[in-house]
Amino acid sequence: MKLAVDAMGGDNAPKTIIEGVERARDKFPDIEFQLYGDEKKIRAEIKSETRLTVVPTTEEILDTEEPVRAVRRKKDASMVVAAQAVKAGKADAIFSAGSTGALLASGLFIIGRIKGIDRPGLMPTLPDFKNDGQFNILDIGANADTKPDNLYQYAVLGNYYAKNMRQIDNPRIALLNNGTEPEKGDLVHKAAYQLLAANPDLNFVGNIEARELLNGAADVVVTDGFTGNAALKSMEGTAMAIMRLLKKTIMASGTRGKLGGLLLKPSLNTMRDAFDYSRYGGAVLLGLQAPVVKTHGTASPDAVYYTVSQIRDMVQNNVVTDVVDYFGKHQLEKHPENK
Repeated sequence: MKLAVDAMGGDNAPKTIIEGVERARDKFPDIEFQLYGDEKKIRAEIKSETRLTVVPTTEEILDTEEPVRAVRRKKDASMVVAAQAVKAGKADAIFSAGSTGALLASGLFIIGRIKGIDRPGLMPTLPDFKNDGQFNILDIGANADTKPDNLYQYAVLGNYYAKNMRQIDNPRIALLNNGTEPEKGDLVHKAAYQLLAANPDLNFVGNIEARELLNGAADVVVTDGFTGNAALKSMEGTAMAIMRLLKKTIMASGTRGKLGGLLLKPSLNTMRDAFDYSRYGGAVLLGLQAPVVKTHGTASPDAVYYTVSQIRDMVQNNVVTDVVDYFGKHQLEKHPENK
């Protein structure tokens, strides 16, 4: 298995990227890593070159750049050259902690969409605190404007991922909305509800409100990129606020409170780790011809390791191949809202 790594993507690249890659290399003997980027900087961080190949590039794409323009102009950027390797069949998947927009553009323009998928969706795995499990949500930022058929396709993509990656026989699919009643939402969500409910191959459980996201109400949650991104950032912000509030309360409660806080420190650390969804891997850009996975720009070496493990499972379980086969056989009739 060959993995193309954008070694220059992320706030602390290439240091944290290489540390995570080397940990994954030592754990998984069946993966070869292709590291794209500044050769001098990359080699300075490598401890052992076993199953690591450095592919020198001369350019980087910054988060401040307009993604599409950067991908088209910077032909020798680490992310672009890595995506070209996947397109050419020299690598099985691509991983980056760099610009989300640029990775989306690279996936669309270089690797290409699966036939039948109008818009790929960005999908992370998040914690289910009620059942000590996880759930998937898509889209969380690849597409701000979404049509009913896009939401339907996200459901099919998420369904395949949950079955093949998470080994759930009959994943519960829910539509994120502003109420649980079937008639809730705008015209797009009402139309999407009808499409999802009409498919006997999907275990559609109806609408879900944002307050139930972390309570195990569904295995896959479908939403548009604007709403999904807002919901994700809201959850992240709430988690950080809770941890800050707990710390502030403990520090302001006198000696007894501080001693109690010291005793509770292991439990509080466990609580903090529960909110860290990077331990489930990166966000998958579903709907492309090969696995394209994004992790946070501030990702730690542990997050890089978990993302590599996730990509390995995707390739071994033929998740993308199964989706290609499905959409090749099922040409969906467009909903009137899309025409």
